[in-house]
Amino acid sequence: MQIRVGFEMIYDCPQPTPMIFNLNVHFTRVSDLVGRDDVVFDPPVPMAGYRDSFGNWCTRVVAPKGRMSISADAIVNDTGAPDVIVPEAQQIPVHNLPEETLLFLLGSRYCETDRLSETAWKLFGQAPTGWGRVQAICDYVHRHIVFGYEHARMTRTALEAFHDRTGVCRDYTHLAVAFCRCMNIPARYCTGYLGDIGVPPPHGTPDFAAWFEVFLSGHWHTFDARNNIPRIGRVLIARGRDASDVAISSTFGPNTLTSFRVRTDEVRAA
Repeated sequence: MQIRVGFEMIYDCPQPTPMIFNLNVHFTRVSDLVGRDDVVFDPPVPMAGYRDSFGNWCTRVVAPKGRMSISADAIVNDTGAPDVIVPEAQQIPVHNLPEETLLFLLGSRYCETDRLSETAWKLFGQAPTGWGRVQAICDYVHRHIVFGYEHARMTRTALEAFHDRTGVCRDYTHLAVAFCRCMNIPARYCTGYLGDIGVPPPHGTPDFAAWFEVFLSGHWHTFDARNNIPRIGRVLIARGRDASDVAISSTFGPNTLTSFRVRTDEVRAA
């Protein structure tokens, strides 16, 4: 199957403002692109690209004074298969984990493992290890947090989500990631496109989505505490320790985001 992905954001800046964007399809999905997924700026501005420490492709610009739009439109080939379930996947003892996974055991800006560890062991210490333990964490977080865009708050941490019991997909993901790390399971935060393919209506407002990956049996596996069912058509944009590493935009000056739209649609045969 093919999925059309894209977005448009419009900023209004009272002065020239440096910005960094993390909006391109992840390099692991580049071979699935039909054509390119160029980010387009209007008015055109000089831009420079670089790869951050997690391998995500970032774009630097200086937004001019006034209105500037940023957009992209791309077609992605996809298997059409739902997320893979591997119930036999096992947890690896910390001393046997590959060095590159150890960073994802540690606390981070939005995932306070030190303050959630005791709670995590009380909740999940008796759960089956490996896949079963991660699924138990997803089941708990899915029930514990009430979803609603009216609950969105950019500064909410995993601990605060645990106490608030409200949030959006990033809050579900932060809490699940923190719990996994507390249980010595490497977990990394993901952001990207996830439409409503295969999901009966009503459908929510299109937006970028958050989910996470855990390292079990020598491989990274996808989990989603917000939806808590296998989904079709995830298109990864970026991975990191938490949302601070994969922000779709980082701005360094006064600005107002006046418009924000995301699309993720299955391409129907003519």
